Amino acid sequence: VGNERRVLVSELSGRSNIIAKATKYALEKDDALMKRILAQVVDLENQGYQFEAAEASFDVLMMKCAGQYQPKFERIHSRVVTQMDEIRTESEGTTPASVLSTEATVKLRVGGKTEHVAGEGDGPVNALDNALRKALIPTYPSLVSMKLVDYKVRVINSTEGTAARVRVVIESQDECDFWSTVGVSENIIEASWLALVDAVEYKLFKDDGALR
Repeated sequence: VGNERRVLVSELSGRSNIIAKATKYALEKDDALMKRILAQVVDLENQGYQFEAAEASFDVLMMKCAGQYQPKFERIHSRVVTQMDEIRTESEGTTPASVLSTEATVKLRVGGKTEHVAGEGDGPVNALDNALRKALIPTYPSLVSMKLVDYKVRVINSTEGTAARVRVVIESQDECDFWSTVGVSENIIEASWLALVDAVEYKLFKDDGALR
């Protein structure tokens, strides 16, 4: 933001880049921590993660490695259902119109309570995003200002066919900032969930002053 130099964490870019990003949180002098973060980045990049386009996920990763991470919520269960309905017309010979609808259901443990809600959307990710925020807004009202503005999917190992991993990158924004997060899985819904969770937690940690 502004004149701040943007440091990219890319394909084992090395200890110096990790330290440069950790400086923002005054963590750079902890050699053992820097080694843990680098090892975690290596492991995740081997799984298909890329952090150069998802720096918010990297910030959350640093918090986890530093022992400063306390999850804001816990998933108990989630489900996404997409349904195709045909709408028949009275005119003979007319092809029935198809209407696609998607509903996501999430059950979360939030602040000692259980929230079980459903949300609809234009596709699985939009429905999942709506359900997740609907469950969390009663406890974290600042999420009202957050919205998903971009969604990208890339198949990582296409030679694996239907078992290929996918990488999902989500861009989110609120009234004063924007950030990107990443998730990787063989299941596109799970990859999207991982990226959404990082996006929401980054927003909440940022609002708490834990991230900047």
